[in-house]
Parts: sequence; structure tokens; C-alpha cells
Amino acid sequence: MDFGEIIKALKDGKCCYRKGWNGKGLFVYKQIPNTVDLKQMINMKSMPLDAKLRNQCNFNTLTFSNQCIICNKLTQTADSWVPSISDIFAEDWEIHDRVYPPMQAQ
Repeated sequence: MDFGEIIKALKDGKCCYRKGWNGKGLFVYKQIPNTVDLKQMINMKSMPLDAKLRNQCNFNTLTFSNQCIICNKLTQTADSWVPSISDIFAEDWEIHDRVYPPMQAQ
């Protein structure tokens, strides 16, 4: 598949990967935009205290908008992702088609 098809798949909530990536177990997805209020923001472990305090002084809410995330199954890490020019013009893209059982609350 080409990158145009992958952009649509990411917008549809799919996880995608390239066959040609050197690292195995990598996949990308589009983060779902989400708005958090001050109470939620204070409890976020992924935001430094200084950012929380600065945001608290300037915003009532904070919206996390369109971002792409790359996950590594082997290292169990997630990071922001911006496609390289090679990724954009590659035609070895795939959509993960595995179906998982519904997630249950713990």
C-alpha cells in the first residue's frame, strides 16, 4: 500500500507498519484527540509539574490534537512519530488486520 492509503487507515483508527522497517514489532497509529480539564491534567503522569502549573495559569482545558505515535512491541515503548520522506514514498505499507477481543476494564 502507499502512504495515501495509510493516511486514510490511520484516520479510521487502524494500526499500520512498513514491511521494510529495520526494527521489527513497530507500528504507528493516530492518537485520538482528547480534551482534559485542570483536574485531569494535575493527575497526568506524562506531563511534567512545571507544564501542569503553567497550563493551570493559562488554560481551563487543554486539547491534545492530531499526533502520530510509533509503538515498539519488543521494548514496550511509544513515542511521537513523523514520517520520513522514505516512509512517505514507500509502497510497502501494511494495515494490521488482526482482530482482538474487546478490552475489559480492570
